[in-house]
Amino acid sequence: MKADLIVGIQWGDEGKGKIVDRLACEYDMVCRSQGGHNAGHTIWVDGVKYALHLVPSGVLNPEAINVVGNGVVLSPESIIKEMVQFENLEGRLYISDKAHLNLYYHALVDQAKEKLKGDKAIGTTGKGIGPAYADKINRTGFRVGELLNPVKLTASILEYFEQNRQVFDIYEIPTPIESELLGELESYKAKLAPFITDTTQMVWRALDENKRILLEGAQGTLLDIDHGTYPYVTSSATVSAGACTGLGINPKDIGKVIGIVKAYCTRVGNGPFPSEDFGEDGKRLGEQGHEFGTTTGRARRCGWFDAVATRHAARLNGCDELALMKLDVLDGFNEVKLCVAYELDGKEIDYMPSNLEDVKPIYKTFKGWNNSVGARTFDALPQDAQDFVKTIEEISKTKVGIISTSPERDDTIIL
Repeated sequence: MKADLIVGIQWGDEGKGKIVDRLACEYDMVCRSQGGHNAGHTIWVDGVKYALHLVPSGVLNPEAINVVGNGVVLSPESIIKEMVQFENLEGRLYISDKAHLNLYYHALVDQAKEKLKGDKAIGTTGKGIGPAYADKINRTGFRVGELLNPVKLTASILEYFEQNRQVFDIYEIPTPIESELLGELESYKAKLAPFITDTTQMVWRALDENKRILLEGAQGTLLDIDHGTYPYVTSSATVSAGACTGLGINPKDIGKVIGIVKAYCTRVGNGPFPSEDFGEDGKRLGEQGHEFGTTTGRARRCGWFDAVATRHAARLNGCDELALMKLDVLDGFNEVKLCVAYELDGKEIDYMPSNLEDVKPIYKTFKGWNNSVGARTFDALPQDAQDFVKTIEEISKTKVGIISTSPERDDTIIL
């Protein structure tokens, strides 16, 4: 049995949480492979809103095992707060002992760096994700498994501060008090120890036993550290290949790949966004789509669907199909636009260049529609909405297999 994979195709915030939740009832295990608590998945079930940041989206399926893989940078404080939402997680949630810790000082460094950059700031969430990954790559980070020995970990962190004192002085971050740090780490151990294990072996056993496994990442393809709009990206591999390193599986273990896209585009933070709408339509997209960050509450930048970037991302991830989210948000517009090509240096191009700073969108315009909200069959959609979906398929060269028409779990069209 191979593991199926959910991957964001845009700049994140595509609605992956709903799709993973919707599909989780069909799987025995749901695994998170990268990112940290900067990511947020919002899931609505029977009118109740759940905000997830580190816990995999399969947690709302009482039968599913949920795995936080080694590719995640884990804030103990954040995941403990998140776990309070749910009962009886022991035996249903496991955290890799090889995942790296995102501790309080990582967030302080993150925020200080952004402040010093001024107008050149990336626009991070300030949650410490970049500094935590930087420590991992610098081989100076600490793993989740080290929480099981708080005394030793306390000594290691204090030594780390001593070795990097000049850097911490620049950011005005004092050395932690030993007794306070030890107490904090001991509290983390008390709450998290039952969940910490070798998740690589766990996933391998599940594959060997033909368990049904669903893999989910965080953020989206265009925020990938290698393939995104660098330097305005996150610090991990958000593409499908990142699931392999983030969980300890090989490419042959991957089965179906589903790419998640919104029926329009949004972006949080700075960086190029070719199809961004700066007028009333962009504002309306944000209002109707409730486009505010799950983690930060920041308003998202909004614009029209970019089929060129979608084709690029679908090829990069090996998508078998797309899940088109929030189609209902487009209800009521007089016109709906779709970016079908770019203009670069006065020439029309049909591919996504490495640098998006100077490209301009070329649009195809559709007549607006109403009454797509709550539709559960493709034929129930207005004809103009159907044409919009078919054009996305044509230009992206990828089948649309799922369409979401409201935040509710059941308002989903399966094609």
